[in-house]
Order: sequence, then structure tokens, then C-alpha cells
Amino acid sequence: MSEFDSNPFADPANDNPFNDPSVTQVTHSSIEPVDQYNPFPAHPTDGLATHTTPASTSPYQPAVLQPSTEPSPQATAAAAQANLLRQQEELERKAAELDRREQELQSRPAGGKENNWPPLPKSFPIKPCFYQDFSEEIPPEYMRVCKMMYYLWMLNCVTLFLNLLACLAYFTTNAAYGVDFGLSILWFILFTPCSFLCWYRPVYKAFKTDSSFSFFFFFFVFFCQVVIFIIQSVGIPYWGNSGWIAAFTGFRLNKAVGAIMIIVAVFFTVCAVLSVVLLKMVHGMYRRTGASFQKAQQEFSQGVLTNKSFQTAAAGAASSAAQGAFQGN
Repeated sequence: MSEFDSNPFADPANDNPFNDPSVTQVTHSSIEPVDQYNPFPAHPTDGLATHTTPASTSPYQPAVLQPSTEPSPQATAAAAQANLLRQQEELERKAAELDRREQELQSRPAGGKENNWPPLPKSFPIKPCFYQDFSEEIPPEYMRVCKMMYYLWMLNCVTLFLNLLACLAYFTTNAAYGVDFGLSILWFILFTPCSFLCWYRPVYKAFKTDSSFSFFFFFFVFFCQVVIFIIQSVGIPYWGNSGWIAAFTGFRLNKAVGAIMIIVAVFFTVCAVLSVVLLKMVHGMYRRTGASFQKAQQEFSQGVLTNKSFQTAAAGAASSAAQGAFQGN
């Protein structure tokens, strides 16, 4: 009857699965759960007793892309204003340069440009004979070569003057070399103006006016000048040149005189090398200009026919021939 007196709504003790001895032994065991097991212990002896480091409890922060910084409208306007000011200054500078050139042109006499070469003092009795201005008359692509030709002519003049002094020193060591001294004076007086008129001014005019005839005339004369430079650098005895042969001969007589003559021989050699290089450069520019021998012939014929002296001479000859024909009749 005792079983009937018990509470019918109470859970029977034997039916509770969690009261099983095997379950209670596991739940009360000291063995660590699986989620606390560290498979990579810091030390082999740590074994299963090592606990894992708990993860940071800070919330996850997603990566944020920083927006690109663009210049403000004020900075853009300031940069544009600075650019405009710079362009305005450049235009003002060019305008001032044009005004200066215009004033120079207006100040010149009505007959044409005033000669400025050679640059002689105003009080000097001899006045300049030529007008020369690289920046005004020579195109920019030819200006460098044209100036180099001018510097070569100046170097040639200096070399001829030094050759005169070297031949004078050579003459002091031996009176038999007086002929070299006399010829050196002649070469200095002759070649200095002739080189300017015969090959520098033609190439200057050729670059200035793109004249085929001036180019052909320059090539013919300057080739002869190259040959003269080579002869001067060789220094044949009794030719009035302190070249290498004459320099070594003078060095045996007097070392100081020989040293001076060797320096002059070096100058002649430099002139010869530069003349060959510049001849090649001018020829390359000449081929790019489209010049030709036929064009040179046309320029020569037009220049002769339009020359006032030629027209006057032709008219005089024609009138003389007509008068002779009438008198014969």
C-alpha cells in the first residue's frame, strides 16, 4: 500500500537518466572539456593542462577606405591665376623685346641698316663696313653653326698672328729663315681679310637668305681654305708656316723657339680639324634646305641681270653698237 501513498506526479528516481552513476561521474570529473584543449602547447610538458589564450573581446573593426583628397576650388583657382600671371609676364617680356627692336629699326637711317662690324670706336677715322647680327638675321636652326664659323675665322686670325711671332723668333736663331718671317707677314695681311670676305661672309649670307649660289661659292672657297690649313699645319720649310716640320727643325736649334713653334703647329692642326668638321656640318644643312646647282644658276643669272652696274654697262655697250651701226651706214 505504500506505493499507492506516494505522489503520483513526482518523477520516479530510477527513471531520471541524469542520476545514472556513469553520467554523474563524467560531469563531476576534473578532466577539462574539449573546448579548452590546446593542441599546440607552449612546452611539451604542458600537455593538456595548458589553456588557450582567450580571444580578444574587442568588437571587429572593418577596414575603412580613406577617400582621396582633391584640391579645393580655392587652390585650383590660385594655381590657374599663377599660370595666367606667368604667361602674362612672358608676353610682356616678348612685347618689350619687339618694342626694342622696332625702336632700333626706326632709329636707323632711311638708307638701310647701319653697319656695325668691325666694332670700331666712333672717333675712329675708319667706319664699320658690314652689318652683322646673328639673332636678327640668322634663323635659330643655323645660328650655332654660323657662330662657329665666325669663331673659326677669329681663331685663324689669332693663329696667323702667332705664326708671325714664331717665324720672327725662328729668324732670330738663323738668318737663313728670314724668308719664313717675310712670308708670315704676307700671309697675315692677306689671309685675314680674304678669309672673312671669301668664305665667312658667303656662309653668313647663305644662312641669312638661303642662297644656293652663296652655298656653292662658300664650298669652293672653303675647300681651298681646308687645304691651306693642312699645308700650314705640316709646316714646309721656307713657306712661312710654323708647322710640325719647321717646329721640330727649330727645336733642334733652340728649345724655347721650338716650343713656341710647336704651339703654333697645334693651333694650325686645330684649325684644320675644325674646318673639316664645320664643312661637313654646313654641307648637311645645305642638303636639308633643298638647294641645288640649277637654283644657284638661276640666282646668279637673276642677280647679274638685275645688277644696276651690269644694266648700265649693257645699255652703254648697246648704244655704242647702235651708233657704230648708224655711222657705218
